[in-house]
Amino acid sequence: MTMELRGNVWLTIDGQKLGGQDRVALLAAVAAEGSITAAAKAVGMSYKGAWDAIEAMNNLAGEPLVERAAGGKGGGGTRLTQRGSQLVENFRKIDEEHQRFVAHLSAQSHALADDFLLIQRMKMKTSARNQFSGKVVALKHGAVNDEVELEIVGGQKLVATITRDSSEGLGLDVGVEAFALIKASSVIVATELGDVKLSARNRLTGKVSRVLPGAVNTEVTIELPGGGTIAAIVTKDSGESLGLEVGTEASAIFKASSVIIGTPA
Repeated sequence: MTMELRGNVWLTIDGQKLGGQDRVALLAAVAAEGSITAAAKAVGMSYKGAWDAIEAMNNLAGEPLVERAAGGKGGGGTRLTQRGSQLVENFRKIDEEHQRFVAHLSAQSHALADDFLLIQRMKMKTSARNQFSGKVVALKHGAVNDEVELEIVGGQKLVATITRDSSEGLGLDVGVEAFALIKASSVIVATELGDVKLSARNRLTGKVSRVLPGAVNTEVTIELPGGGTIAAIVTKDSGESLGLEVGTEASAIFKASSVIIGTPA
């Protein structure tokens, strides 16, 4: 029986997975094909799955890795930013060195014991559609609850209200790296708000980049200044009445109590 060692490289930011070989292959395909549709097909992913992966990478990277380009096939296309191209190139170099290391170690596997300890890494799984990595820029203590302000991709800021015990348990303080989770169903989409005042503390404004209508609900993705995105689930009727389509200016509104704050383990 021949025994060999194998391993894969993953990039993480503040404990959150940015991507591995599959996601980097998707980025490389975007560079080669010039469109998300063609890139998704090239790597065997669905169109939605490709966009979800790209939006997650853009949010976690702190700057866009993929952007829309004027001109090109069909009047427009998609391309990697300079940072995205650099990431693909550097990942390939790192992966090559990693494979050399694994091959060298595998060549010595005959000296390893027959029994191996299985090492499992805990992975955070969440149903929250929106995940942002950032840094605490303000922390206001209250008698029962604390108000946390988190700066995310593009300089956007989120406000969360959590219990004092949770704040202390997470070790939150100004400058601490943290992440925010917001369920898409907790996000309200609005257009033409003007100077209307709302009780919701969070209002992120950008342009609709994707609309996926379903039988009952519609998933709407809003591209934020600086490259971040936020997704919302609205009823199909609401989406139609708001006239939501790609390019429409819209705001994502959600309460501070709807934001879950976490810190890397």
